[in-house]
Amino acid sequence: MSKFVPIRQWLLDSIDAGNLGPGDAVPSENQLAERFGVSRMTARRALTELVDNGMLERRQGQGTFVAELKAQSALLTIRNIADEIAGRGHHYQAEVVSLKALPCPADVAKLLGLSPGSQVGYSKILHAENSAPIQLEERYVNLELAPAYLAQDFEQHTPHEYLSAVAPLTAAHHWVEAVAADPAQAGLLDVAEHSPLLKLTRLTASRQGAVSLARLYHPSHYRLGGQIPMTLGESL
Repeated sequence: MSKFVPIRQWLLDSIDAGNLGPGDAVPSENQLAERFGVSRMTARRALTELVDNGMLERRQGQGTFVAELKAQSALLTIRNIADEIAGRGHHYQAEVVSLKALPCPADVAKLLGLSPGSQVGYSKILHAENSAPIQLEERYVNLELAPAYLAQDFEQHTPHEYLSAVAPLTAAHHWVEAVAADPAQAGLLDVAEHSPLLKLTRLTASRQGAVSLARLYHPSHYRLGGQIPMTLGESL
């Protein structure tokens, strides 16, 4: 086990128990290094991982603090795709293309706070609206926080529903980009190879740490929307 993991877990446990609340300062790198008998660099990694997944925030010249936890990002509301489709009065369908355990790729492991090669849950699911594919979901899941993930029937309920129940969302990060469909994606989404796709990468976390990394691919006709809460007098 990496030396930074006990520090990260101690901080998460302190937050979960209420010993550290939103806005509270957390121990400094030097204090954590002394407490756990590790280098300052190791302590910094534990803090950085919790900053990256939204549990902590750094304030210039002040230190590191417990973040105000939000159930959605400022830009995109996280919704269950089945509910979204039903809300339009349409029929939702799902096809599980793959559901298995596999060694976590290094880039994903870094975001999930795991060691490269750790076993994670992996799913690839095709979501359809009125039989037309609208989203290809590829997801890596931390099985320590969602241990029954691979036992789920995701043609009956979505990963969003299961993960919301076992590891309630407290923070999320999104990245949006345009990509070209590779042969496998084109075949599943019923588009031409190299067609433009909208790719949304979403990292979600609970109070216990990063839970999943999802890559969501949509055909170019798909429209992505959201709401930005504004206060009176606030400008863009």
